Amino acid sequence: MSEEHYLELCENPVQFEHASSVNNVFFDEANKQVFAVRSGGATGVVVKGPDDKSSVAFRMDDKGEVKCIKFSIGNKILAVQRTSKSVVFPDKRSLKLLKSQSINVNWYQYCPETAVILLSTTVQGNILQPFAFRSGTMSKMSKFEIELPVVPKPAKLSLSERDIAMATIYGQLHVMYLKHHSRTANSTSAEVVLYHLPREGACKKSHVLKLNTTGKFALNIVDNLVVVHHQSSQTSLIFDIKLKEPDCAVNTHQPVLPARSIHPYRIPLSGPAVVPSQPPVPCQLYSSSWSVFQPDIIISASEGYLWYLQVKLPPTVNLLQDKGKLMDFLLRRRDCKMVILSVCSQSTRGVLPVVATVFDKLNQVYKEYLEAEQSYTVAMESGPSRGSAAQKRPVRTQAVIDQSDMYTHVLSSFTERKGVSHKFIIAVLMEYIRSLNQFQITVQHYLYELVIKTLVQHNLFYMLHQFLQYHVLSDSKPLACLLLSLESTYPPAHQLSLDMLKRLSTANDEIVEVLLSKQQVLGALRFIRSVGGHDNVSARKFLDAARQTGDQMLFYTVFRSFQQRNQRLRGSPGFNPGEHCEEHVVHFKQLFGEQALMKPSTV
Repeated sequence: MSEEHYLELCENPVQFEHASSVNNVFFDEANKQVFAVRSGGATGVVVKGPDDKSSVAFRMDDKGEVKCIKFSIGNKILAVQRTSKSVVFPDKRSLKLLKSQSINVNWYQYCPETAVILLSTTVQGNILQPFAFRSGTMSKMSKFEIELPVVPKPAKLSLSERDIAMATIYGQLHVMYLKHHSRTANSTSAEVVLYHLPREGACKKSHVLKLNTTGKFALNIVDNLVVVHHQSSQTSLIFDIKLKEPDCAVNTHQPVLPARSIHPYRIPLSGPAVVPSQPPVPCQLYSSSWSVFQPDIIISASEGYLWYLQVKLPPTVNLLQDKGKLMDFLLRRRDCKMVILSVCSQSTRGVLPVVATVFDKLNQVYKEYLEAEQSYTVAMESGPSRGSAAQKRPVRTQAVIDQSDMYTHVLSSFTERKGVSHKFIIAVLMEYIRSLNQFQITVQHYLYELVIKTLVQHNLFYMLHQFLQYHVLSDSKPLACLLLSLESTYPPAHQLSLDMLKRLSTANDEIVEVLLSKQQVLGALRFIRSVGGHDNVSARKFLDAARQTGDQMLFYTVFRSFQQRNQRLRGSPGFNPGEHCEEHVVHFKQLFGEQALMKPSTV
């Protein structure tokens, strides 16, 4: 069952003194800091942030109950609120009124990431007025109305602060409204309604998340997923607003996965009375004492823990049966590469249409990234004044699985898998190449090489010939060299290779260099003979290459070949001083003796 928990609390939570009669706990959403205030601050205030470096401890005079306490960004100014109408700043710093708005406010919410404040106005509270802060200025944004399930008569406050949250999802600010079911409105279950709040323009209702149940809920955002916690069932649901439901109205979403509990968490015991062997105590998940903050924070004041909520991707693989939808889901997550590659490997155990769907999902994102990279490169090459200012290097908002990833982690091992039909192996390889071609992505030569090696391994030479004849495998120099190396097992490969090199308009000496670099020394020798260039090539170049292979008989064969050439051209097997072959003559003598050097050539 533990394999099905796709949500977990972070391993290293922020720990603080738990709430008690003498210790009050506060949380600052902007700095993500927890304040533990003992005895109104007289016996100490301990501030803990996301990392140990941001911890601060100090004391202050007890001037009454602290209602709220926060630091400015950078911990430079402390603000303490003890009454409903006053806030105290230390060191007698002066305040200056920059701008004021006259507006009746029921309650407010602030989003520190976007510096937007949301004010609840009117008697019912469902007309929300946002303001944006930027560089010391405050600007009024378009107000909007939250659609209430029932309009009360007479009018009264009907929109609660706890049912509204603000968060950035996929780079856009959204207001999330937890719309509870209403018997009078004939709604059978609750839903979360998302309103997109742009900097400019009107706020519009954009998504509806169907919860299919009722009760108490809390909201988090983790990795651009909306997480809805349900207290009575002690489970959570996740929604991805980028996943479109084919059988639903536009922008209406069902949960991506079945409801599951957060992974069980154990609190290690501490203190002088603890026995070393005593096991950790299970943490009560979905406790009524939990407080949930945006985007991904859960605080248990009674236990003294602040956790960051995290998504575990491996369990989602078996819970989401639709592989196309699974790929859409995974590609948008952080740290998803190895999970996606495991899904690719897993899909090769299935049927070809599923494999094709998975490949197409990968390559669509791959193509979009390549196009963005190309646009950036063109913009930069057009000049720094136009390029750098107008265009930023594309940020990978989705994972990119490129050809080298697929080759290394999926396809190479797949071709060696036992008990799989070789025809299915070839079909999968060709399906990946088909998908790359469909998205007009240049296929890397090593993928073609993998196809050829697999065909040769299973003696499917007729299929190889067809693939080359009909240009299913695109021409490339590395591919031509590979074909040359197959000549001993498949003689027609030699001519197929030469034809490919000629189609590539490759110069003869360049072909020789390519072959020698691949240690195809005899292949290079045969090629240069076939094009009539044997009389003019450098003997030393071939002898160097043959010697580097460490194959003594190959060196013998090549050496004899050039002796024969010398005999035919000059009437003597010896090399001219200008050919600089003296060291190879010495090497030949050492290997085969003086007598062998003088024997007539028969190669």
